[in-house]
Amino acid sequence: MSAPAAPLRRPRPRSPPASCFPRPPRRVPDPTGLELLAGGLRARLGDDAVVGTAHSNDYGSIEIQPQHISAALALLRDEGYRFLSSVHGADEYPHEPRLAVHYELLDMNRPDRVAIKLRVPVDAPHVESVAPSWPTADHQEREIYDLFGVVFDGHPDLRRILMPEDYEGHPQRRDFPLGGEPVLFTHHEAEGLHYAE
Repeated sequence: MSAPAAPLRRPRPRSPPASCFPRPPRRVPDPTGLELLAGGLRARLGDDAVVGTAHSNDYGSIEIQPQHISAALALLRDEGYRFLSSVHGADEYPHEPRLAVHYELLDMNRPDRVAIKLRVPVDAPHVESVAPSWPTADHQEREIYDLFGVVFDGHPDLRRILMPEDYEGHPQRRDFPLGGEPVLFTHHEAEGLHYAE
């Protein structure tokens, strides 16, 4: 008798389950490091510049007064946070002031990240633009202006970026009316249909 034939293909080794390779946690300053950063901002900008800090899971943030945003980001740049990865808006209704702007800064050498937050009231939503010194903020500030109505003073080209120029309102605000906007097609006009009636 002859020996059984060897299989033509070897079975492939099974890859280990995904849980064997957990994703590393996002690196943020620990609560003590976050307080040290906030203390450094208070020492250089004044005690009233920093509103407070928040640290939760993998997210550390420092809330500052809007008039100190450029100076605070410049000081954090000197501390190694040289990459502005994101600028985004939020409507924190019913809290007042309710319009918030979040700046996400990264230190690529450690790696480390921190968020700077400021809040402005709806009736005077003005804050200084950081686009002249942080070019990555250019289009992101325009998006916040378009969707939330926060005006970035000193922005080189502040205009709508997603909505039409003649659009009224800011659709990401929580008080923006829900519902669709009627679209008038050319054949409707020929048939004498008008949505405004």
